[in-house]
Parts: sequence; structure tokens; C-alpha cells
Amino acid sequence: MFISATFAALAIALSQMSQVSAHGGVLSYNIAGTTYQGFKAYNTPTGQSSIQREWDTYNPITDPTSGSLSCNSNGASLGSGQLSATVAAGSSITAYWNTWPHSIGPVMVYMASCGGSCTSANTASLNWFKIDQKGLISGDLPTGQWAQGELIADGSSWTTSIPSSLAPGEYFIRHELLAIHTSNQPQFYPECAQLKVTGSGTAQPSGSYLVKLPGAYKMSDPGVGIDVYSMPGVTNYTIPGPAVWTGN
Repeated sequence: MFISATFAALAIALSQMSQVSAHGGVLSYNIAGTTYQGFKAYNTPTGQSSIQREWDTYNPITDPTSGSLSCNSNGASLGSGQLSATVAAGSSITAYWNTWPHSIGPVMVYMASCGGSCTSANTASLNWFKIDQKGLISGDLPTGQWAQGELIADGSSWTTSIPSSLAPGEYFIRHELLAIHTSNQPQFYPECAQLKVTGSGTAQPSGSYLVKLPGAYKMSDPGVGIDVYSMPGVTNYTIPGPAVWTGN
């Protein structure tokens, strides 16, 4: 009985390790030179403090209309443990994933104004705008160089900058990988962190730059429900979601 229980526990542990190695999420951030640890998935939120919202699994979101799409599952505030990083507009932010295994797909970075406190905000109700994106860099869809391949080559990290003209306030920053290495089955990996943006900027996006998450994507989008392996020789890819807002 003891041996059986031991093997059962080992099997569970190996299963979790397999999930972690196959998928993943953002583990930490470097914001204007300061390192912030992310939420520790597979652990209770009790006692954790992070600028990141809670996310509970390394597994992907496969439904582009999922209620968890804004900030992963379950995206909850950490309450008294919820922190926000103070950062000047124009500063760079680097997100560090676990050792990322998927090289096919785009990288996208969004922000959303909380209109007050981000800690009490419902992320699915916010208006999100995209500040960075990169998709197919060169070559064709099944064999070309993708942004996620670039992320892997850069130590599973991605660096972007907050638009320098962005008005100060509390914001979310949302990093998202859309892995499309599985035919017709998108895999979304979104992670959110809270920021307090400072500076003298006055700009705010409006109109078509703003989207809801969920709401911005659907399976019929050309860059979402896609089979890259059936498209050899095709050298263009449409990144889903709105255009990038540069602050101008």
C-alpha cells in the first residue's frame, strides 16, 4: 500500500512537471531596472504578494471567447497582497516566461486604464489597447521565424516600452502569447500585472484602438483558427486584435 501511494504521488508530480514543461506563463518582470516576482501558479494565493494577478495553471486558454481571456484563470486580485509597480511613461518592461517551448505564433502586449484602483477592477470590463505586437518575421507560416522564436532566443523574455505620451494613472499591462503550433487550435497565454504610471503625458487611446477581452478575438479570425502546416509558401500572417497604439 505504501509503495502504491508513493508511485501515485510520483505520477501526479511528473504529470504536473510535464504540464509546466509543455506550457507556461510569466514568472517575473523587470520594470525600469527593478525586478518584480510574479504570482506562483499551483500555489495558494494566501500569503503571496505580487504586482501580477492570480493565475492558477500553466495550461493554455483554447477558447478565444473564454471569460478568463483578460488575465488568465482566475485573474483574481490578491487583496492585501496585491501590489502595483510605479513606472514612468516611456520606460521599458521585460516579461520573463518559464523556458518557453513553442516557437510558432505572435507576441502581443496590451494595457488598460483602470480609471481608479486596479486592485478592485474587473479586468473583463476594462477597455484594452495594444502597445506592442510582432508575428511572422520572415519565411513562411510553417517553417519561418516567428516572434515567439525571437522570445525563446532572448531567454524566454520580451521587452516593450510604455508609450511616453500616456497619461498618468493606474493601468494593467497584459502580455500574451498566442501559440498556433497545433492545427486549428489556438492556445492563448495571457498574464496581467498592475502599474502606476507617472509622467506629464496627456494621451489616451480611443475608438478602434480599444477592445474588450474577451471580445477582441473570435475563432474565425484569420490569425486565430489557423492551420499553419496547410499553408506552405504563405508569407503573411494577420495578428488578431486592434492596431498598436503608439501614443501619437
